[in-house]
Amino acid sequence: MFSANDVKNLREATGVGMMDCKKALTESNGDMDKAIEYLRENGLAKAAKKSGRVAAEGLTAVKSSNGKVAMIEINSETDFVSKNDEFKNLVETILDTILNSGATSLDEALKLTTSDGVTIEQLIVDKTVKIGEKLSFRRMEVKDASDKESIGTYIHMGGRISSFVIIEGVSADVSKDVAMHIAALNPRYLNKEEVPEDVIAKEREILTEQAKNEGLDEAKLPMIVEGRISKFCKEICLEDQLFIKGDKQTVSAYVKANGGIIKSWGRYEVGEGIEKKEENFAEEVMKQIEG
Repeated sequence: MFSANDVKNLREATGVGMMDCKKALTESNGDMDKAIEYLRENGLAKAAKKSGRVAAEGLTAVKSSNGKVAMIEINSETDFVSKNDEFKNLVETILDTILNSGATSLDEALKLTTSDGVTIEQLIVDKTVKIGEKLSFRRMEVKDASDKESIGTYIHMGGRISSFVIIEGVSADVSKDVAMHIAALNPRYLNKEEVPEDVIAKEREILTEQAKNEGLDEAKLPMIVEGRISKFCKEICLEDQLFIKGDKQTVSAYVKANGGIIKSWGRYEVGEGIEKKEENFAEEVMKQIEG
């Protein structure tokens, strides 16, 4: 009905274990296409079992081409898997597919078809089964740049952090330097005007209590607090941060000195904002043995 070579070919095509491949070929009477379909259906069931797990590791990636930049974060459960070539290739495939499409949202991206003829959504499911961990496409960002704008990108620690910036009127080298700064100093807003009022109010409340606890002159508290608010904003606003490659020069001053204006920027760090579940390693191993 089917040969050992058929099992080998199915295993190479899907990455699934030999016994599962034998079972799939048996169920499909040796039909390779039906066997792959069977494994996918089986894979969906396996992937669903992993849906409750926390995927807080993984990789970020960013790339620009033809006046467009795309940045993504793909998560895995462990750092070990994120260093695997299989996972790295998955991230690269998804990024290239998005960059070569018109997708601007996660929902649109999941429906895109890769060069291998499967959707990104299906590809993630297939890789979840093959790799054996929950994988998830967490977020993406796509921006277009005009002919007068340059795109700078930067990837730190092999994909732990990715960043980009679009600046009007400067060279690619200037944009890359600013992208590097964004990766390193993690700004939250472009400038003070963009900082939400509730963020300022909360910080003012905290700083006021700190000043009181320091026993400072009550009459001078408002002035002291506002001075600290100003310092706070300089630390979290991109344009007001001291440029990492400059001599006491702000990012804004560096960009303006080169005739530029920052138009857009972004930064992803793996797992930021995800609540990681603490696992007892020994217990987890025993669960797998018993399961």
